[in-house]
Amino acid sequence: GFEQTAAEEVREKLGSASRISKDRGKIYFEVPARSLPQVHRLRSVDNLFVVVQEFKDYQFKENKEDALKDLEDLVKKLPWTDPLKVWELNNSLKKKKTKRKKHNLQSPASRGKLSDGGEEGGADQNNTDDQEDCAQSPVAVEPTGGQDTENPQGVTSRNGVEEEEDSEQSDVKVEVQASSESGSKAGEGQTGEGEAKVLRFRVTCNRAGDKHSFTSNEAARDFGGAVQEHFQWKADMTNFDVEVLLNIHNNEVVVGIALTEESLHRRNITHFGPTTLRSTLAYGMLRLCDPQPTDIIVDPMCGTGAIPIEGAAEWPCCYHIAGDNNPQAVKRAANNISSLLRKNESKDSSPALGVPLDVIQWDICRLPLRTGSVDIVVTDMPFGKRIGSKKKNWDLYPACLMEMGRICTPGTGRAVLLTQDKKCFAKALSRVGHIWRRAQTVWVNVGGLHAAVYLLRRTSEPAQDTRPFW
Repeated sequence: GFEQTAAEEVREKLGSASRISKDRGKIYFEVPARSLPQVHRLRSVDNLFVVVQEFKDYQFKENKEDALKDLEDLVKKLPWTDPLKVWELNNSLKKKKTKRKKHNLQSPASRGKLSDGGEEGGADQNNTDDQEDCAQSPVAVEPTGGQDTENPQGVTSRNGVEEEEDSEQSDVKVEVQASSESGSKAGEGQTGEGEAKVLRFRVTCNRAGDKHSFTSNEAARDFGGAVQEHFQWKADMTNFDVEVLLNIHNNEVVVGIALTEESLHRRNITHFGPTTLRSTLAYGMLRLCDPQPTDIIVDPMCGTGAIPIEGAAEWPCCYHIAGDNNPQAVKRAANNISSLLRKNESKDSSPALGVPLDVIQWDICRLPLRTGSVDIVVTDMPFGKRIGSKKKNWDLYPACLMEMGRICTPGTGRAVLLTQDKKCFAKALSRVGHIWRRAQTVWVNVGGLHAAVYLLRRTSEPAQDTRPFW
């Protein structure tokens, strides 16, 4: 749902134009391989992969055996060399990161010498002297909440993929796809010079469309058999080095190699609750309300704190306040903030300065905040499934919107609210139309549920504080 947000982030941080896939959930862009560390630091994407080749109008045979045989034959024709070099570069960055972590643990005094985020490969971004011409490759990214299968040749990066050789590969231009679902995985090529190690691999097939004569498992099995024969790799479904992705969406086919082992959305949260929001979705919601320096941003139903933690990390010049009525949720959020502080401290030799974020237990309908004192409200409202109920939402939603309207600054305040209970939300919004105006709606996929993110703008109508004096 936030493909456009991801494309804007790529343009701002990497200077690359993106193509948004027709099938929701993916974007494609081209970057030099030396920019791989920055690609991994994108906040709006879940998974990354480098595209081997994309076929926009692949003609599948009607007969199952013939269609699968064509997929097998495709393996020998694909341009694997550059994507596998990107995979090796990705592994070398990962290994450096791991070594740096160990070094930090052993020798705190030397922490200051290490590059932030532990990705030493970042030095390659500026060091073009020892690199030959970089051939740029497209990169595809899948933002939160989609299932897409269209990628040009590119590189996918995911957290946790080990990467091998570094310097000589940095000239290859790569196309990277970032994906928000766990569909893309990493594929490995030959490891560095002189290594005789046999790589382990698996093929993951994501298929959408009703005109195929084969299943995803059959396509993965036969395509994987051809990959094994072509590279002499060893198949291993769990402990693999390389993950080859076969994405089929109607007549579009994209073959890629995953660059992320684990989705990037898990970056902030160590203590999970029953409905923990993805950090990538939290970033998209925050970006929608365009936070400005010194803004006060409140998440009145914070759960495990995914939104305010993402906010404090990406918009440190704002002040973030998180709250929840459930003491267990507040405890989890506090633990996640502590984990973030420890993570920040390990990046620097100096003690962590803290984060502009506080977490409080409160009642959403009686917030201990002054009327008109808040610039932005961003929250994930109860869907009425795992937490609460649809029936309770009919009373909760109007009360929430009234209280949010009270604390927000008239005329300039805004709210970004996520909910799957769209009917109830529309009814509640109609009851508070004098204080909130709907400005934009973004449809998103949240764990398979069709949900909506609403951007609301506060009218200039003063709020009535109907709360009793305490």
